[in-house]
Amino acid sequence: MPGSSFDLAVSQPFSFARCLEYMTRSPLESLYEVRSGSVIRLLRAAREPDSDCGAPRSYLVDITCPDDQALHVRFLQGKPDSDEELEGVKRYIREWFDLDRDLEPWQQLVADDPVLGKLAAEFYGLRLIGIPDLYEALCWAIAGQQVNLPFAYKLKARLAETYGKSVIWEGRRYWRFPDPSALAGADIAALQSLQLTRAKSAAIIETASRMTSGELSRAGLLGLGDFASAEQALVHIRGIGPWTANYVRMRCLRDPSAFPIGDVGLQNAVRSQLSMDRKPTPAELRELFAPWAGWEAYATFYLWHSLY
Repeated sequence: MPGSSFDLAVSQPFSFARCLEYMTRSPLESLYEVRSGSVIRLLRAAREPDSDCGAPRSYLVDITCPDDQALHVRFLQGKPDSDEELEGVKRYIREWFDLDRDLEPWQQLVADDPVLGKLAAEFYGLRLIGIPDLYEALCWAIAGQQVNLPFAYKLKARLAETYGKSVIWEGRRYWRFPDPSALAGADIAALQSLQLTRAKSAAIIETASRMTSGELSRAGLLGLGDFASAEQALVHIRGIGPWTANYVRMRCLRDPSAFPIGDVGLQNAVRSQLSMDRKPTPAELRELFAPWAGWEAYATFYLWHSLY
């Protein structure tokens, strides 16, 4: 049977401190807590338990990495009762920290780059922190459309606290993002009461319905064979446009070439790095990113991080 802790080896270069630095960019984060040298998060079980309530079990985990060679994961509340569930936890964490990505080609590509060379050195070992859960990634992207980042965090917290599950450990409550089934039948007015617009509320409910029915899934999108096909499948859903689809490609589907060109944060970061007196145009961004082809997602992520 699985034990109360395990280690996950990481490929190099890797800096847990840099990852935690990114994860503390907002004090409004509601789905995990970064403490000194560790991060605590409530995870969903990989499968449904055999119980009358039918609700997915949760595991509260504490993750540390004292030597940047392996993540040490400790179960604080609950633990897998099968190797299958343990593998699900490991898979989630590997996806979350992008542990299987070989970053050496990225480092070599941008080492002498006039724009990214300095950032790649400063953020050496930073992994593109992901959102392995497709529904969470979609809701986060939808909620963040055309609002500032602090307000987007508040919307995410309201969704979690209204429709999600939680546990209490050492006097603190830890939330898990809602399952699609919790929102598939939700009322638009109820979501609007959380200060989501009607359009965003409808999109969150529709994606929940599609995921609950099995029409939409991460495995299904990846099974389409290429990321462009996954993007086309996403933009056919009401409320999901190219920016949202590329954000999901980048942070959930793990496409290193995802390029959310319309992202305001990206535009502001480029403006700052190039000391421009205006935001760059889409054509200027495409020209700037051309030397980084295949690594647009990491370029975007490092540029985002330069704003904090």
